[in-house]
Order: sequence, then structure tokens, then C-alpha cells
Amino acid sequence: MHSYSYKDIWKVSFPIMLGLLAQSVVQLTGTFFLGHYSVPGHPGLAGIYQSASGLAGIYYVAIFTICFGFSIGGQIMISRRNGEKNYDKIGTIVIQGLMFLQVFALILFFLSQLLIDQVLSTFLKSPDVFSAIDKYLSWRIYGFFFAAFNVMFRAFYVGIARTKVLTFNAITMAIVNIVADYALIFGNFGCPELGIEGAAIAAVLSEVASVLFFTIYTFATIDFKKYGFAKMKFRMSIIKNILSISSFTMVQYLISMSTWFIFFVAIEQHSEDALKITNLVRSFYMVYFIPMNALATTANTLVGNTIGAGNTKGVLPLIKRICLLSLGITTLMLVITLISPRFWISFIAPIDQVSLIGETVMPLVVLLFSLPVSSLGTVAFNSISGTGNTKAALYLEIITMCIYIGAMFWIVIYKQMSVAWCWTVEYFYWGPMLIFSVIYLTKARWQNKRV
Repeated sequence: MHSYSYKDIWKVSFPIMLGLLAQSVVQLTGTFFLGHYSVPGHPGLAGIYQSASGLAGIYYVAIFTICFGFSIGGQIMISRRNGEKNYDKIGTIVIQGLMFLQVFALILFFLSQLLIDQVLSTFLKSPDVFSAIDKYLSWRIYGFFFAAFNVMFRAFYVGIARTKVLTFNAITMAIVNIVADYALIFGNFGCPELGIEGAAIAAVLSEVASVLFFTIYTFATIDFKKYGFAKMKFRMSIIKNILSISSFTMVQYLISMSTWFIFFVAIEQHSEDALKITNLVRSFYMVYFIPMNALATTANTLVGNTIGAGNTKGVLPLIKRICLLSLGITTLMLVITLISPRFWISFIAPIDQVSLIGETVMPLVVLLFSLPVSSLGTVAFNSISGTGNTKAALYLEIITMCIYIGAMFWIVIYKQMSVAWCWTVEYFYWGPMLIFSVIYLTKARWQNKRV
């Protein structure tokens, strides 16, 4: 039976990696430009806008991750059907998923507006940070509708292992976002100067560009008859099948990202500077996670394809190869950063608070040494979802989160330790996650799971 080599893994994961890189550019561009935004008479505004956009971005992702979790369930089904060569059943999964997610995006849109007014205003300590977040999210939440479309088509192309399109799509998003950020934040090209609101509008415009790209590309290149895209009728039975897998993934992602959001809110209670430093470290985290997420996504789809092809014995060797590749790339990035951390931090630090560069070094170093564990943990954990047993993945996530929340409460909330110590909570997440995932993959009976 066919076994995926390092070359095969790289061919699938590299386009995903480039796609994630371009998507990270979308997020980092806003951070960079806002760090260079200033208004006379408002010292420290650049750092506040950076922190607010970072915290608002995590809030947006925490809410939207429910939709992303649903698309992962669809991706698992698509990859299994692709491995079985039942191509005509794939289009139906995509179409039903799109219909469901648009309705769900509408619910999230109104729910998010309620949470901004009732929850964020209560828990945030700094009125300046909340005001900036409110301005950002008032525009950003319109992106739910376009992002819901995008994640389902991402699931389709990843599920059929045709990932090059993700690179071109993300490059399109990045170009649109960079131009729109430059125009709308600073008021260039005859546009109004909107500051942090401009960053939010630019992010939404990049998602609109992504929708247009996927639509045009799909109509131009995909054989609609082969993949069964002909039927547009809503079928609840298909939604139920996807939800039987993705409901656990949706809850899993919601728990994970909500806890991440709580971590940032807890840091904000320390001081505005602590939040600014944490947001700078988060920007690096996003870059480090590009290869890890790409390889984790590859593990998810290739495990599904391997099981669909009937080669269950090839799953563990496949996961091992992906883990080693993830560890090697992450270690290289770690070493490059450690050589001169101040140099890298200076690129995105706010221009009106240069002192933050030195204060960010130690928290960044703490994060760096957690990367080898996280590079293995994220691949192993996503491999569990690739087997189709998303219920087991949810249980492992809950157990790990209990450990993480306990550590976060003690270190961040109760003791209110330094920012560097606060970032040690990552060890309490990825360490148990790796251990539990390895135990499951080597001991549990996942080989006959049907999806």
C-alpha cells in the first residue's frame, strides 16, 4: 500500500505553510502599521492600538473558531471520501457546509455584538484599551460571513490534498490587506485616516478578496460533475453527519481559543505595558506556528486519506515522519531568533515605546523553549482528529485545559507574576497535550473508526 514519504508530506504541507504565512502577514501588517501610527497629544497610542487589535483579534478568532471547528469536521469527511475515491460525495459536503455556516455566521454576528457590550466592557481594566477594541470589532465582525465561506473551501482543497490553491489565495489576501492597511490606517491614496478602524476594515476586505478568489478559481478549475457539486438542495442529513464529527471539534476549538483570550484579559489586568509586551510575543508566536499548523493540518488530512485507503498500519509511521519534520523546522526558527532577539523585536515594537524591546526579550525566550514540545504536540493531537475520533480529541483537550487553566490561575491571576513567568503556562498546555496524544495513538483502538 502507498506510504507517504517526506517528499509527499512536504508537497502537501508547503503550500499550506505559504498560505498560513500570507495569512499571518494579514495579521502582522496591522500590528506593524498600528505600531507606527501616532496622533499629536496622545503618547502611547501606537502601543494601545497594537494591544487592542491583538486582543480583539483573539476575541474574533475565539468566536469564529466554532465555524472553523465545523469546517474541520467537513475536512475529515472530505479526506476520507477522497481516500475511498468516492469523489462524487465530496461536493455535497461542501455545499451543505456552506449553507449551514452562513446561518451560523449570522448568529455569531449578533451574539458578538452582545458580548462586546456586556462582557468586554466589564472585564477590561483600561478604558483606552476597551475603546480601541470596540472601534476595531465594530467593523471586524462583518468578516464572519466571508470567513465562513473561506474555511469551508479551505476544508475542500485540503481534504482533496490540492493545497497549492491556498498559497495563491492567501497571497491575494495579503496584498489586499497590506494596501488597504496602508491606505486606511494613515489616510493614504485619498482615503480617510481611520487608525485602528482602518485596520479592521482592511482585514474584512482581505476576506472579501479571498471569497472572490475561491469562487473564480473553483469555477475555472474544478470538475463539478466529478465532485458532485451539481445539487444545491439543502440536506439536513449531511449537516447531521458533519456535526456528528465536528460538534466535538467545534467545542474543542471554542474551549482552546476562549482560554487563550482569558489569558490575554488576565494579562491586561496587570498593566497596559504587560499587555503590550504580551501582544508582541504573540506576534512571534503566530510566525512560529506557521510550520507547526501547516504540518498539523497535513497530518489531519493524510491520516484520513491513509485510513480511507485501508492502510491503517501506515498511520503511525506517517505521524512520526511529520513530527520529525515539524521539530526540525521549529528548532531552526528557535535558533535564528535566539541569536538576536532584540533585533527581531525592534521590527514590530511601537515607535513611541522603544523601552518595550528590552522588556520583551525574556518573555520571548520563555516562549521559544516551549516550541519543540508544541511542534510535536500539535501534530500528534491533530492526528487524532484525522482518525475521525473527534470525541476523544475533545476529551483530551478538556483534560489538558484543566491543567492549563490551573497553572494560569496560579501564575497569572493569583500571584500576578512577571510577563516572562506568565508565558510559562504554555508548558502546562503542550506538555500534557503531547503525552496524552502519544498515549492515545499508541494504545487506543482508533483503526476502525467510521466517518
